[in-house]
Amino acid sequence: MTSIEFNHKLISMEERLERFALSLTSNREAAKDLLQETYVKALSSKDKFIEFTNFDAWAYTIMKNTFINNYRKAIRQNTIVDQTEDLYYLNNSKESTYVKPDSLYQHKEITRHIDALQDELKIPFLMHTEGYKYKEIAEKLELKIGTVKSRIFFTRKKLMESLKDYAVDRVSA
Repeated sequence: MTSIEFNHKLISMEERLERFALSLTSNREAAKDLLQETYVKALSSKDKFIEFTNFDAWAYTIMKNTFINNYRKAIRQNTIVDQTEDLYYLNNSKESTYVKPDSLYQHKEITRHIDALQDELKIPFLMHTEGYKYKEIAEKLELKIGTVKSRIFFTRKKLMESLKDYAVDRVSA
């Protein structure tokens, strides 16, 4: 395949590659950047393309691999490695210790509603909020896992109904 044929095939795929890039990134600008990076890699690797194979699949694979590599790179750059002797950064809370009076009141109100529940609903719910898995709760309380799931579900539903004044308005938020 000549360079002209190669370039023509690559350019003719632009619209389809751009749609694919948009499906990967969900952002028009990031999709254009990905498309441009794919073109650069395809052009610099045209000697690696094996003639009479699926050109489209080759180009899509370059784009997909570029997207994955960029994603992994972004994750690595956002990962903090704490190398201090006492793990200062990991143990240092970024949150303020100041508690607003209204949130303290809301917490007490929510706790009051939870405490008012029957033990058969309250205990599995509290265990779940403390981080126990459904299976662990079922084993500790000697219940079937389906029973645990339904009790937690009904407890959530009951609490949402009784605490609807504290619900976050998702439209205005």
